[in-house]
Amino acid sequence: MDIRATLTELCDAFNAHDLDRIMAFFADDCVLEMPRGAEPWGTRCEGKRNVRDALATRFESLPDVHYGNGEHFADAAANTGISKWTLTGTTRDGTRKEVHGCDFYTFRDGKVIRKDSYWKIVE
Repeated sequence: MDIRATLTELCDAFNAHDLDRIMAFFADDCVLEMPRGAEPWGTRCEGKRNVRDALATRFESLPDVHYGNGEHFADAAANTGISKWTLTGTTRDGTRKEVHGCDFYTFRDGKVIRKDSYWKIVE
């Protein structure tokens, strides 16, 4: 598996807002940890259906969301990778967002089993 190429393809799928294409990269027992939430890890979604629903919410709340300036790093021996990006988008109420962040990915058998997302807090 070429982790760096997979991360690039994932970023492209996110920018296309193509949930079917995105979810094709994920294992059935995947976990997504979003930056915000009531727990120290943010909000955790478990299982492909719940992850898909959480990602759909992102596209609904930021209809023009884009992950630009992508940089992708891979550790094939550990089956992990990191994608750095600048998220831009406009909320439904017209608020413009721009924030730097990253996703830590863990893979098993060529599929994402964990996506742990972080971003800077803009005040």
